[in-house]
Amino acid sequence: MTLDGPLADRDRWQATRCSIGKAMDVIGNRTAVLLLREAFYGTTRFHDFATRVGVTEASAAARLRELVDLGVFEKRPYREPGQRTRHEYALTEMGRDLLPTVLALMQWGDRHLQSDGAPLRVVDTSGAPVRVQVRADDGHDLAAEDLVLQVNR
Repeated sequence: MTLDGPLADRDRWQATRCSIGKAMDVIGNRTAVLLLREAFYGTTRFHDFATRVGVTEASAAARLRELVDLGVFEKRPYREPGQRTRHEYALTEMGRDLLPTVLALMQWGDRHLQSDGAPLRVVDTSGAPVRVQVRADDGHDLAAEDLVLQVNR
C-alpha cells in the first residue's frame, strides 16, 4: 500500500475519522472477536457463549450488551418448556458483515501461529476450501503494493 499521492498531504486527511479506528472501538478486544467467532460457529445461547469463549458470565454479559447496543447482535426471546423466558443472540446484518474479518484473522493465525497446522478447516457446502483475499472489482488478486490510498473529498 503506497502513501504517495493524496495521502502525502497529511493535512487533508484526519486520522480521527479513520474507519479502522472506529471498527476497533466496536470489536477491538479479544472477547468481542471470540463472541463473533462463536456466533459464526452457530452459538446463540448466553451460557454457551461464556463457556466457549472462556470468560466469566459478567464479562460475556457486558460485552454482549455492548455489541447489542452497537447493532452487531440482536437479542431474541426464547422459552424452554417449564422455564422462564431467556434471550438468545443473533448476528445482525452489521454483525454478519464481519465474517471476512473473522475469517481473515483465522487464516492469518493458521498461517503464522499454528506450527502444527490449523485446528479447523473452513470449506463451502461442496467441501472446497475457503480463504479471504483482497481482490479488485474485476476479480484479480491484489497485494499491498498494488493498492493506492485516496482521500475522499
